[in-house]
Amino acid sequence: MADGSPQQTLRDFVFKGLLFDAECDRFRSAGIQMGIPVEQAERDLMREALSPFSVALRGPALRMARLYAVLYGFENSVRELIVARMLENTGMDWWDKCVPTSVKKYAESRKAAFEKNSWLEGAPAPLIYYVDFGNLADIISNNWSNFEDLIPTQHWLKQRFDEMEKVRNFIAHNRYLLENEFERIEMYIADWSKQVGF
Repeated sequence: MADGSPQQTLRDFVFKGLLFDAECDRFRSAGIQMGIPVEQAERDLMREALSPFSVALRGPALRMARLYAVLYGFENSVRELIVARMLENTGMDWWDKCVPTSVKKYAESRKAAFEKNSWLEGAPAPLIYYVDFGNLADIISNNWSNFEDLIPTQHWLKQRFDEMEKVRNFIAHNRYLLENEFERIEMYIADWSKQVGF
């Protein structure tokens, strides 16, 4: 019997939500669409965001947005790998013990600048998220024993990161890449995925 208390009301609400979600799963498994298709909603939002621009700009913008998303995922998965490996092998103070001093100072200055410019909203993040892309390879190389079982050689690492950084910077300055460059980046990320397994 419901007692009408706020806790009971909340419990009832959550329970009904869970029941509804379970029913939706049954409908979906039967091939009945429930809710808005997420992929279609994302495409519609992107089309709407690009609608002020000429048709000639929209296609390249969508193509570059896809590549940006791939590079964003790659770069941040490398950060996650570094953090996981360093925590596992060195402990909580891995940043202080194992990151080159120049990289630490650079990250700290970027974080301070971010905090000073509080008008620019962004989620607070650990110092590794203030490190430039190329510095991620430096951190890995500086702690090679923690990564040598995943990555063939430091040369292999450096070569791919140098290429990826050039492309990343190209995209950051809104320049359009040719098709063969898209393929090269996709190949490098596929190579990395095979080696590291993310």
